[in-house]
Amino acid sequence: MTTMTIEELSKKLGKIDFCMFNTHSGSGRIETRPMSNNGDVEYDGDSWFFSFENTRKVSDINHNSGVTLTFTAPPSLLGKPGIFIAVEGEGRVIRDKTQFAEHWAKDLDRWFPEGIDTPGIVLIKVSARTIQHWDGEENGRINMPRADASA
Repeated sequence: MTTMTIEELSKKLGKIDFCMFNTHSGSGRIETRPMSNNGDVEYDGDSWFFSFENTRKVSDINHNSGVTLTFTAPPSLLGKPGIFIAVEGEGRVIRDKTQFAEHWAKDLDRWFPEGIDTPGIVLIKVSARTIQHWDGEENGRINMPRADASA
């Protein structure tokens, strides 16, 4: 078992746009939907997603902040398997326009036509607790330091 560094993982994630975003619903079921990271992948253990306030995922996070993200990249042209990445972490809903601006990408105008001033827009931050990866040859796990561990 070999574990990549967070920097190596960031380079891999930079090539993957969409993930499956999993939350726990109020009924206890796991809800899954595709979400784009919008190219915001200078990965340090935090993932960022824009959404509308009145969605099930926001309601789910407000009820239970446990979130799982799964990413996959296709095999290379030379036949090397792609990579699979699973992130288990904590979701938090952010309503601060300053943070919206820090994570905004022009392509988001497609879904949020008024930019960061779109009514009902929120930013979801997912802070990783553990990250597992598999590439067909090696696998590993990164345990992220807890923010409250240093306090």
